[in-house]
Amino acid sequence: MKATPTALADVLLIEPKVFGDERGFFFESFNRRQFTELIGRDVDFVQDNHSRSAKNVLRGLHYQIQQPQGKLVRVVQGEVFDVAVDLRKSSPTFGQWVGAMLSAQNKHQLWVPAGFAHGFVVLSDTAEFLYKTTDYYAPEHERCIAWDDPAIGIQWPMAGEPALSTKDRQGKPLAEAEHFA
Repeated sequence: MKATPTALADVLLIEPKVFGDERGFFFESFNRRQFTELIGRDVDFVQDNHSRSAKNVLRGLHYQIQQPQGKLVRVVQGEVFDVAVDLRKSSPTFGQWVGAMLSAQNKHQLWVPAGFAHGFVVLSDTAEFLYKTTDYYAPEHERCIAWDDPAIGIQWPMAGEPALSTKDRQGKPLAEAEHFA
């Protein structure tokens, strides 16, 4: 397993070692010991989530203001553009974003620590997205940042308007959103 730092401190692009031949492939998608070494601390994942979305569906930018979740995300079918936004007010990269292409083909994962908003847009006809979280889902603490907030300036690689949930259409601009210390 290899970790590549991104432009945002603590967000890592993780590339598993894949063994493959004409029969198929094998890789460890998670190994606690290796993951702890890569990020420099032990985390306890408590929940796994699986979503399926159609092309141009944009989910996010979500976070929990209490019970914040670190997320280890990956795609098992299709391709997405995955984004993390730093919501830690004390961070020198507060309000900045980083994005990565995650696909079933490249098998990359993104580690998005607690303190970041997270979202993705589907680039393939459909995509199945898996993520492990470090805390349980708490809908009463869930918040949403506007996906198109010009103060953040995310360059989403899609044509036209995304398909959004009602919740995601009501996302707040960064300037009005709750953030972390």
